[in-house]
Amino acid sequence: MRIFLLAPFAVVLAACSHVPGRVPAGARASLAVLETTDLHANVLGYDYYKLAPDASLGLERTATLIRQARREFPNSLLLDNGDTIQGTALGDYQALVAPVGCDQPLAIHKAMNALGFEGGSVGNHEFNWGLGFLGQVTASDFGADGTPARAKPCAGPAFPIVLANVVSAQTGKPLFAPYRILDKRISAAGPDGKPVQSTVRVGIIGFTTPAIMGWDQRWLEGRVRTEGWREAAERYIPEMRARGAEVVVAISHGGLDGAAYAPSMENGSWHLAQVPGIDAMLLGHSHDVFPNAASKAAGFNLPGVDKAQGRVHGVPAVMPGLWGKHLGVIQLSLRHDGQRWVADAGAARVETHSIQRPDRSFVEPDPEIAKLVKAEHEATIAYVKTPIGATDFRMSAYFADVGDVSAIQVVNQAQADYVRRHVQANLPQYAGLPVLSVSAPFKTGAAGAADYTDVAAGSMALNNAADLYLYPNDLHAVKIDGAGLKAWLERAAGRFNQIDPARSEPQELVNTVFPGFNFDMLTDADVRYQIDVTQPVGRRIKSLAWRGQPVRPEQEFIVATNNFRASGGGGFPGLDGSKTIFASPDNNRAVLIDYLKKVRQVTRAANGSARSWSFAPVKTSGPVVFRSAPGKLALAREAGLGFVRELSADGQYEIVLEGG
Repeated sequence: MRIFLLAPFAVVLAACSHVPGRVPAGARASLAVLETTDLHANVLGYDYYKLAPDASLGLERTATLIRQARREFPNSLLLDNGDTIQGTALGDYQALVAPVGCDQPLAIHKAMNALGFEGGSVGNHEFNWGLGFLGQVTASDFGADGTPARAKPCAGPAFPIVLANVVSAQTGKPLFAPYRILDKRISAAGPDGKPVQSTVRVGIIGFTTPAIMGWDQRWLEGRVRTEGWREAAERYIPEMRARGAEVVVAISHGGLDGAAYAPSMENGSWHLAQVPGIDAMLLGHSHDVFPNAASKAAGFNLPGVDKAQGRVHGVPAVMPGLWGKHLGVIQLSLRHDGQRWVADAGAARVETHSIQRPDRSFVEPDPEIAKLVKAEHEATIAYVKTPIGATDFRMSAYFADVGDVSAIQVVNQAQADYVRRHVQANLPQYAGLPVLSVSAPFKTGAAGAADYTDVAAGSMALNNAADLYLYPNDLHAVKIDGAGLKAWLERAAGRFNQIDPARSEPQELVNTVFPGFNFDMLTDADVRYQIDVTQPVGRRIKSLAWRGQPVRPEQEFIVATNNFRASGGGGFPGLDGSKTIFASPDNNRAVLIDYLKKVRQVTRAANGSARSWSFAPVKTSGPVVFRSAPGKLALAREAGLGFVRELSADGQYEIVLEGG
């Protein structure tokens, strides 16, 4: 099979000998560091949940951007940030349904190998299926408890993977090489303007969020431990420089958080950038696009962050969103001082390239990618068509932000049913406590108008369950009191902006910086509460009641949720893993599938209309607006949301809070 798009480059591991060329002082060159991040197994532009092509995503279209960038920048280095192998039904299929063999790389790695990726790091979702699977598909031997020893390496990525801050609890050594030094051949210009061929030694070092220890505790506890962002960088970057790295690129799977530094913090890139010796930073995890001069994201507006030029404490930095929608580019300006190449941070140019053109069309996919993964793609489609039941109503998240529970209630019912049965059988000390469940609308348009859960009425298959529950979380149950339940819901109500009733100008209801997957809600006929969006965050939950009586601060409940939330994901007060009374071996999606198989026929009356919450009524002087996919008003009506009206054909809606 033909290998395509493989740019001419020479990569030599640090252990190999290096023969420097004769480069005169004053010679100049540029090196474009290209980044993908959070690909989440989106090899192709295809939505396995809707069983339809989706031109707005996929590495097959990023491949076209890579080809264009390599033409524009003859000296380039292609790197990946992580969260690469999980996120689509294709990823699930290769990990859980028909696990890929040791002799075959994952579909995403097939494509990356053919595209000539030269290095990468590890995201939090790489750990979702355990160390054994991760070790296999990355051709790694971790030397950690629970990972099988292999006589020979398995197939995997044809590029080095680096990770400095996750180490084996058994050996104390990093799971992956903490860094690698790549000898990169480049074309340069001497001080006289004449062409010069040279080699620049590029060190790449990887970091991932330490939050993995909570999110994937089931797989990682006792087997690995994490080290702090700054501590790992301060240990290894001087060593990289001593071993000859002329340019250091930090691949950081974490966003920007200006909170006081803690080694275990989820998003440590703002602090990492302050460690001396980093010439460029590749960011990920938070699914944002950086630089972005118009962004209101809190992390992009911190001191020391230049959201227009792409700098974090002066370090050139880029984050190309998610799902292959963008390619990050840091064009480094290099100058030779007679001994080594030196990067000029001030002269660097940072930008992202989008697969969507200004006219809203999309670049063409590289056809070779689809050929490479044809068998895996077709097998995944066949699998997700497996029937599991039927529904008499359309289950969607288009109006979940304003109260439609059609895509959420059945998830809560499945989780509560599972936990209730387990408690009765195995935890008699908690048998008298009410069992509640929270879930969130995972797909709420963050990646565009097609990014909503949408399950049509009629027969249901596995792909529909995957649409209803997007992530491979494990089901957890926590015991909390009434004060903790209210605090949980207060945090979730951060999904909304504070509305000023006296303002006559339009006000946006939804705080798009607050992700939809953190908008946890109850959908239980026994529970009622209101969200008062005229109040500041933390003072919005009103009239919280259970079975018609106000919830008392000391009243105890069991709440079914997922491992991400139970262990502290999303920053919910009091949820740090200590309140977990049951960590299920089953993931939430499998629990949902089993429930749908048992119920067989899902109805709106029984499974899609128990709306526990509503907006506290308020009269506003001006319109309160929000965005969803255009032309969906009929779904709001079917869900009983008569207080919603459509304002424009581009997906702007108005909500009348008096009836909310």
